[in-house]
Amino acid sequence: MEYRINQRTKDRISAIGIGTACLSDASEKEALEALELAHEGGVNYIDLAAASAECFGYCGRFFEKKRGSVMYQIHFGAEYSSGKYGWTTALEKVKRSVDWQLNTLRTDYIDYGFIHCLDEESDWDAYRRNGVLDYLLRMKEQGIVRHMGTSSHTPALANQVLDTGLVDMLMFSINPGYDYRQGEYANGSPDERMDLYRRCQKEGVGISVMKAFSGGQLLDEKTSPFGKALTQYQCIQYALDKPGVLTVVAGIREKEDMKQLLGFFDAPEEERDYSVIGTFTPNDAAGKCVYCNHCHPCPAGLDIALINKYYDLSRAGDILAEGHYDKLEKKASDCIRCGHCNKRCPFKVDQMKRMEEIAGYFGR
Repeated sequence: MEYRINQRTKDRISAIGIGTACLSDASEKEALEALELAHEGGVNYIDLAAASAECFGYCGRFFEKKRGSVMYQIHFGAEYSSGKYGWTTALEKVKRSVDWQLNTLRTDYIDYGFIHCLDEESDWDAYRRNGVLDYLLRMKEQGIVRHMGTSSHTPALANQVLDTGLVDMLMFSINPGYDYRQGEYANGSPDERMDLYRRCQKEGVGISVMKAFSGGQLLDEKTSPFGKALTQYQCIQYALDKPGVLTVVAGIREKEDMKQLLGFFDAPEEERDYSVIGTFTPNDAAGKCVYCNHCHPCPAGLDIALINKYYDLSRAGDILAEGHYDKLEKKASDCIRCGHCNKRCPFKVDQMKRMEEIAGYFGR
């Protein structure tokens, strides 16, 4: 398992987490087997915007005596009084739901308490007007909620919440379809979305990724908006390469699903290479590095993707990025202008020109 550090909370979070939206499709035996395999594989982050109430019981039974080894992401606004997922901004319903979730999970604290599903201005207004945000803040003061976060599919709304300085984690939908204006939640331009990811990196706010497979649509050529199927591993690598991303919370139904996800870390690079998306990205995304590493290996030994990432982050105001750049063995100034990267880049980035630009920016 690979782990990434949330810079604001210092939590060490597994790069693959568990999404519970589909866990209730399994029998209790199958669900517990999947959770056991996840735990054995080092998964320590679980999102509990579940599709059904059963999921909380499964997690409560399995993790009760292992609570310190797992972090729960719990949503203030998701409610299960009907037995199925529901959404509310009514304060009393939120209170009852959170109490029920804590009891069913057999825990007395929440690792990450989330303002749930902010996609419209009216949602954010309702959370503040109805007292849900104040309730969440009180629970944080009491130590019941350790850290705060929010979930959204809309860059503009996510930025508004980030402006408050309250959140330590953002749950956001990241996949090639949404990032390139394809799919139900493809909100914001490619630049707006990437700017959001860079802002999170700059401010130390971690990103937990939902809908990495676009609800499974990207995995089937019949439903993929590109007419080509991607694999789970391509989608996971795509998300993990984005600035600020700490974990991809992928939905599981049973043990085999979990086994497949854990196989990501043993998969060869070619199975995770998502550069094929360069053949169907829109014109306004051409010429922009997405850090896919397809231009590697560089004959001169440059880590071209990281050089580009640290440059972009530094320009976005990340004060740590220049220090990370300095630690690279080879700098942009070491480019020998052989053109190998330009020939391989599926996004038509002039990397030789970029290296010259970056060397000028950092002075080395």
